[in-house]
Amino acid sequence: MPRAPFNILVLPYRRTAVGTHHYAVFHRSTVEMWQFIAGGGEDDEAPLLAAMREASEEAGIIVGHRAWQKLDAIASLPRAAFPSAQWPGSVYVIPEYCFAVRIEGDIRLSSEHDRYEWLDYASARSRLTWDSNRVALWELHERLASKNVVPVG
Repeated sequence: MPRAPFNILVLPYRRTAVGTHHYAVFHRSTVEMWQFIAGGGEDDEAPLLAAMREASEEAGIIVGHRAWQKLDAIASLPRAAFPSAQWPGSVYVIPEYCFAVRIEGDIRLSSEHDRYEWLDYASARSRLTWDSNRVALWELHERLASKNVVPVG
């Protein structure tokens, strides 16, 4: 399937027994990199559906629409980061849309990641490789602290 000209970022989180939140951060299996779930849309797939599919493929996360939230954070990624994508020459950067998903069950890793860790905000922030991941984490953390988490559906 052709890759759509956008990327998604998925931030899984859960509430701890003491009422704080932890965030699942993933280690790539092929390179020294910690990040949230990331991937591209396929064909005419909408960003939320791409996020749900990627979360299922990479971490075995299958939850209903009410567990998802679209974040305001949007990054711009260079076309060069996706050398196999067959986009028109006029595409120089693509947007990265961010989503959070509240989960309660287990994570089942695909071969893209060799491990993950549930971390508090400060630990997750320091572990992440990419600034776009840290910005999305900050937004989610602030929304959870202010109880301003609105499901997408």
